[in-house]
Amino acid sequence: MSSPRRLRRWLTTALSAALVASAAVGTARAEPADTPATSTVAASADGAAAAAVTFSDTFDGPAGAAVDSSKWQTETGDNVNNHERQYYTSGNRNAALDGQGHLVITARKENPANYQCWYGTCQYTSARLNTAGKFTAQYGHIEARMKVPRGQGMWPAFWMLGTPVNWPDSGEIDIMENVGFEPSTVHGTIHGPGYSGSGGIGAGYTLPGGQAFADGFHTFAVDWAPDSITWSVDGNAYQTRTPADLGGRSWVFNKPFFLILNLAVGGYWPGDPDGSTVFPQQLVVDHVSVTTTDAAPGAAIRGLAGKCVDVAGANPANGTPVQLYDCNGSSAQRWTVGSDGTIRALGKCLDAAGNGTADGTPLQLWDCTGGPGQRWTVTGARDIVNPPADKCLDVTGNNAANATRLQLWTCTGAANQKWTVG
Repeated sequence: MSSPRRLRRWLTTALSAALVASAAVGTARAEPADTPATSTVAASADGAAAAAVTFSDTFDGPAGAAVDSSKWQTETGDNVNNHERQYYTSGNRNAALDGQGHLVITARKENPANYQCWYGTCQYTSARLNTAGKFTAQYGHIEARMKVPRGQGMWPAFWMLGTPVNWPDSGEIDIMENVGFEPSTVHGTIHGPGYSGSGGIGAGYTLPGGQAFADGFHTFAVDWAPDSITWSVDGNAYQTRTPADLGGRSWVFNKPFFLILNLAVGGYWPGDPDGSTVFPQQLVVDHVSVTTTDAAPGAAIRGLAGKCVDVAGANPANGTPVQLYDCNGSSAQRWTVGSDGTIRALGKCLDAAGNGTADGTPLQLWDCTGGPGQRWTVTGARDIVNPPADKCLDVTGNNAANATRLQLWTCTGAANQKWTVG
């Protein structure tokens, strides 16, 4: 389901100037030298580089303090394009640390400075932060752990815009949007030339059992690679978008984007607050991080039609299907063939479900246990064999379509059982 909103236009001339500055650096990341989280490397247990952390904010600091200005800037003003009702303020009145490791963006029903909006005297205040001119990402795992507000008319969002900004040609990646009348559902969407506004391409994710996102913290993320974006909630991947979804329209997501956090009040999509809406409302952000897999160990395993062995949705959960998919260089396709006989990705092992040995046993990702379903040999004939079963890694039905499940099958020497590592 795509959101029927329109362009979230820029609110200050200062921001426009920052965007010009960020555009001047091209594809280089505009990261301040004093940003402590920039370019640190997280090491795996064996000492190999596992992920490069290119941006991180855990919002540590005293209660009432403003956000780190080396990482974020605050936008001000209203937004006529979406018919939002809030005025975004500067300073720390509507965006401040809580002293417990959170950023709190607060929407209030107030107008302390006689702010004027597109519809007259403003009725609400809130905040919107971005990293334009300070940090841009191009590919990687981008996530925020947040607790959203509740109530009719609330519209929190964690999203990205491409540089330089010339919407919709610059592209927009909505990692998470929630509208108050859907308390159990969030949306992930892409917008670009010919598929913007109500024509955005995306999907929703709904919590089971009528749970509301406002009841607790959840982690919203995208795994972004060349020609591929996968959305997840709490590690559960729920959609992947590629150029094949655009019907021949331009894919504008292979370039730098900057991050945005905001809490809007009202607008075309959520509708305005009503008598049931309680103020103030808060978007509470525990952390925001961007990690890349440039330094990750492993290599692609290529097979039928030149496609790769892939962990579905880059989801590291036990039981995630292992499939055939277009090669995209993501961490879900970087495998390490170990001297212990395991084949690993995302910190887990290639596994024959239930230690099965029969033809058709599906392959999955699972915690490394040393069991017989996780023992593999790569032969000189380009077979990948599970010796306990004496069966081969096989593309089900010799089907080269994306998302075809991989399985165990009697070794036949056919093309759907031939693999190249590296």
